[in-house]
Amino acid sequence: MTSIQLLYTALTAYACGAAASLLVARSNRLARFASFGFPLLGALLGIAASLTALVEGTAESAAVASGVPLLEYSVRLDSLSAFFNLALSVLAGAISTYSFGYVAGLPSKSAAILGFFYNVLLLSLTLVFTASNVFFFLIVWEVMAGAAYCLVSFDHGKQETRQAGILFLIMSHAGTALLLLGFLTLASSTGSLSFSAYHHAGGKLPELQRGAVLLLFFFGFGVKAGIIPVHIWLPAAHPVAPSNISALMSGIVIKTGVYGIVRVFFYFFDIVPVWAGTLVLAAGVTSALLGVLYALMEHDLKRLLAYHSIENMGIILIGVGSGLLFRAFERPNLAAVAIVAALYHTLNHAVFKGLLFLGAGSVLHAVHTRNMEQMGGLIRRMPFTAFGFLVGAVAISGLPPLNGFVSEWLTYQALLAGFGATGSLTRIMFPVTGALLALTSALAAACFVKAFGITFLALPRSAEAAEAREAPLSMRFGMGVLAAGCLALGLGATWFLPLFDTVTEQALGVRVSSGLVTADGWSLNAGGAVSTAGIAVALTLLAPIPALLTLLWKRGGDRRTGPVWDCGLPGLTAANQFTATAFSKPLRMVFSAVYRPRREIQADFEVSPYYPRAIRFESEIEPTFEKGLYNPLRSAILAIADRFRAIQAGSVHAYLAYIFVTLILLLVFGARA
Repeated sequence: MTSIQLLYTALTAYACGAAASLLVARSNRLARFASFGFPLLGALLGIAASLTALVEGTAESAAVASGVPLLEYSVRLDSLSAFFNLALSVLAGAISTYSFGYVAGLPSKSAAILGFFYNVLLLSLTLVFTASNVFFFLIVWEVMAGAAYCLVSFDHGKQETRQAGILFLIMSHAGTALLLLGFLTLASSTGSLSFSAYHHAGGKLPELQRGAVLLLFFFGFGVKAGIIPVHIWLPAAHPVAPSNISALMSGIVIKTGVYGIVRVFFYFFDIVPVWAGTLVLAAGVTSALLGVLYALMEHDLKRLLAYHSIENMGIILIGVGSGLLFRAFERPNLAAVAIVAALYHTLNHAVFKGLLFLGAGSVLHAVHTRNMEQMGGLIRRMPFTAFGFLVGAVAISGLPPLNGFVSEWLTYQALLAGFGATGSLTRIMFPVTGALLALTSALAAACFVKAFGITFLALPRSAEAAEAREAPLSMRFGMGVLAAGCLALGLGATWFLPLFDTVTEQALGVRVSSGLVTADGWSLNAGGAVSTAGIAVALTLLAPIPALLTLLWKRGGDRRTGPVWDCGLPGLTAANQFTATAFSKPLRMVFSAVYRPRREIQADFEVSPYYPRAIRFESEIEPTFEKGLYNPLRSAILAIADRFRAIQAGSVHAYLAYIFVTLILLLVFGARA
C-alpha cells in the first residue's frame, strides 16, 4: 500500500472508533474496546504511512470535491506532514493502550463519550497535519478545538473544569480569527485557497502586508502552541482534563501550533525578515525560561507538567527562530541543523511528556489528588510508575543518554555556531540564548528533583498515599512503550536523524544527516562530537563501582545498625521531611522580581501568645500576565459591551432602523466603487 492509502485506512479506523464507541455505549467492555482498540489500529497504520512517506521522500495528494464553492476535501502527505503524523501516531498508540485500564472504573456511557471525542480528536489532528486547502484546514482545525474542549470539560461537574474549558475555547477562537485573516490575505494575493499556490508566495507580498501576515500567523498558531504571553489556557486546561487526554494535548495538540509556524515560515515564505526570526527566537527564550520558573512554584503535579510544556515549546521555538535567522543570512546548512534540532525535540517532547502525564495519571488514579504535598513514599507502592516517571524526568531534564539530551545538544550546537555565522548585532543573540537555555535546563532538572522526590520518595503524607496500589497492566504497558521510546530516541539518535533529510530538503534544499552522523553511526558531530551510546556504555561500566566499594568497606570494619536520625523526636514521621514549598523557597527568593511572592502566617493561641496551638502558612506568587494583561483587557471588553447594551434595546422598530441605515450605507459605498 502507498503512504496515502495507509493514511486513509488510519482515518477510517479513527472514524470507526468514534462511531462504534457510541453504538456499544451500554457495555463497558465493548465501549472500551471500540473506543481505544480502533485508535490503536489507526495509530499503527499511521506509523506505517508516515515512515513510508519519510523514507521515500515523495509527496502524495488526494482530493474529493465537496460541492461547495472554494471548499475541497484535499490532503497532502509530504515529509513535514508525515513527521508530525509520526509523532501523533506513536503517542496515540501508547495512550490508547494505557486508556484500556485508565477508564475501567468509569460508567460505560462515560467511557463511550470519552472514546468518541478521543477518536474525533485523533481524526481531526491527522487531517490538520495533512489538509492542503484553506477552508478544509480551518474546518478540521475547529473540529480539533471542539473535540479538545469537550475532553477538557469531561469532568464538567467541577467549576474549575468548566472555567478551564471556556478559557480554552475563547483562546482557540481568538487564534483561529488571526489565522483566518492571515489566510485571507494570502488568498487575495494568490487568488487561490490551495496550500500549493502559497509555496514561497509570502515573499511576493508588499513589505507592510508581509509583516502583518507573519504576525497574524505567528500569534494565531502561537495560541495553540501555548507560547508566552498567549499561554494562559494551557496551565488551566491540562490539569483538569483526564490524564490520558492531558498526555495527548501536551504531546501533540500544542504541536499543531509548531506545525503551522514551520509550514508558514519555511514553506509559504522563501526568506523571512530578520526581525521575524528574532521575534520567534525571543518568544522561545521567554517561554522556555518563564515556563520553567513558574513550574518550579507549582505543587499541583499536572499543572507543573503543563508549565513544562510551555518551557519545551520555547526550546522548540529557539530552534525554529535560529533556523529562520540562519536562512535570512544565507546559511542553509546551519538552518537545517537548527530545524532538525527543533523537530527532533518536538518528537522527543511528545514521547517524554506523554510518559510523564501518563505517570501522573497513574498517581492520580491511585491517590485521588494532584497535590504533591499529599503524596510521598509511592516508590514502594508503585515501583513501575515511579521508574517510568523517573525516565521521563531524566529525559525532560536533558540528561544523557536519553532523548531530551540529543535534541537540546543539537540546539546548543546550532546556537554556538550562530555567533560566527551571522553579522552585526544579531550574532550576540546566539550566545545569550545559549546561556539562558543552559539556565532553563538547570532549573528544569531542579524542578524534576522536586517533582520526583516529593511524589515518590520519603514517607507517605496521606492515608491515600500509604494505601496506593500499582497501576493496571495496560497502563503500565503504555508507560513502558514511551519509556522505551525515550531510550531508543536517545541511544539510536544517529539512526533516526536521516529521516529528517527529506524534511530539510523540501524546506531548505539541503540534507545534513550525513554531516551530523560520524564514526559509522555511533557518534553525533555538529561542531562538537558526542556519542549517547558511548555515554550509556560508560555509565553501565561505572554503575557497579559504588557497590564494589561498599562491599570492600563492609569487609574491613564492623557493621552497626541504628535508628534513623529524626532531629531528637520520638519517631520519624512525614512531618520531618521536606515539602514542595520548602524545596522551592530558595528559588522563590532568588527570582522574587519575577514571582513577586506574597505570604501570610497566622497562629492560633490557646492560653499564651508564646505557645501557639497551630500555625497556618500561605504563600502565593503573582499571576503577572493575568493581572497585568488579561484582567485589564477583560475589563475593557466588558465596559465596551455595557456601552453597546443600549443599542440592544429589544425594540423591533429600532432593529429595522439599523437594517435600513446599513442598506443605505452599502448602496452609497457600492455606487462609489
